[in-house]
Amino acid sequence: MEKQGQGPHTRVLEALGPAITAGDHPPGTVLRTEELAAAFDVSRTVVREVIRVLESMRLVTSRRRVGVTVLPPEEWNVYDPRVISWRLAGRDRPRQLRSLTVLRSAVEPVAAGLAAVHADPAQCAALTEHAMGMVATSRGQQLDAYLVHDTAFHRVVLTASGNEMFARLGDVVAAVLTGRTAHHVMFTDPDPAAVSLHVQVAEAVRVGDATRAEELTRQITVGAMAELDVLVP
Repeated sequence: MEKQGQGPHTRVLEALGPAITAGDHPPGTVLRTEELAAAFDVSRTVVREVIRVLESMRLVTSRRRVGVTVLPPEEWNVYDPRVISWRLAGRDRPRQLRSLTVLRSAVEPVAAGLAAVHADPAQCAALTEHAMGMVATSRGQQLDAYLVHDTAFHRVVLTASGNEMFARLGDVVAAVLTGRTAHHVMFTDPDPAAVSLHVQVAEAVRVGDATRAEELTRQITVGAMAELDVLVP
């Protein structure tokens, strides 16, 4: 029986994708369509649809008379939010978290500085709204509610930078923030200093202080890395 709201395509994808990223099917492993169809009790058509999705993520490659071959991690589309979430759910979680946090450390401070120059009034208002939402949900173990505002805040920063490449990283940052919460790589309540820094970033962007927006955001990312050192040593 399928899980409620989950069809056979999703069920197979959500089983096979994590199995590949976790190393259960090592690089070079050949997966046979007919064997997968039998193992998951689905049609070959469903399996072929799933394989096409996995190919788009560069997790596998399919060749006639060879079959479906699992590709090495160097080939994977590591920016795909589903690949990120699968890796965060598996044995690779510590390394994935550090890799993504380093990426954030390199990108987000610069994006915040640019946002201070390019953000429009609506984006400034959204940053303030979500920063205050983070304040309101930062106590009392409201991590899921906090995540909504935290994710939205960082999406706005990246978009308001005016750089379309940074903006496209919104899904990546959302995936790591979501994974961090889902897998309990968070303190019971967010660090009050980090919450305060988000409020200050919103204000720095609003008044157009690019230097301060960049420095404050750098402090946020440094703090995120320090949290990892404690929670995922």
